[in-house]
Amino acid sequence: MIAKCSVDYVGRLKAHLPLAVRLLLVKADGSVLVHSDGGSYKPLNWMSPPATFRTTTPAETELEDGVSEQWIVQSTKTDDRLIVNIYEQLHESSHDLGVDPGLIKDGVEADLQRLLAEQIHTLGEGFTLIRREYFTAIGPVDLLARDADGATVAVELKRRGDIDGVEQLTRYLELLNRDPLLAPVRGVFAAQQIKPQARVLATDRGIECLTLDYDAMRGVDDSSTRLF
Repeated sequence: MIAKCSVDYVGRLKAHLPLAVRLLLVKADGSVLVHSDGGSYKPLNWMSPPATFRTTTPAETELEDGVSEQWIVQSTKTDDRLIVNIYEQLHESSHDLGVDPGLIKDGVEADLQRLLAEQIHTLGEGFTLIRREYFTAIGPVDLLARDADGATVAVELKRRGDIDGVEQLTRYLELLNRDPLLAPVRGVFAAQQIKPQARVLATDRGIECLTLDYDAMRGVDDSSTRLF
């Protein structure tokens, strides 16, 4: 519904939205969300399920102020309430959206890992894959490979590389280098984006940084054919 309304949240905290035109969403799961044209995807206020929804006749003083309808959304777990005073309905519609299949993410770390394993030459000429998800006592290393000289290389993959990822790879390297069958093991920190601080820390610890072009790796975009 698009309506001219005011909204009050009463309970553990109190919040008030003065009279204005807003978008009111009542979802099948019991949630009620109040949106404006600003604030991106975030609602101005809301009530999460489980909750009960009822429409009431406004009090006499509210009717005199111009309130035509009142919504009371009561949380079933707490004393929190969302009270929506509707002064004028500008548009109302209802649609059954059916069962949603859920969000299918593209470009997650698992996709990067699979593509880099298939295109291990991205790490350098002569590289070969030992295995994906090489298990250690503190967790799996994303990729374990050998370079052209036969040296072991541990690869940690992230969509966005930050300092925590470098610290994680550092711990893996300390453990892997205790294994005489693998040592010496060097590290490669690979990500679609690597933060400057993470790059500095990696370089200081002798870890190579590699920026991955996900679109080029999956054949959607070839960076070698670009003019700029």
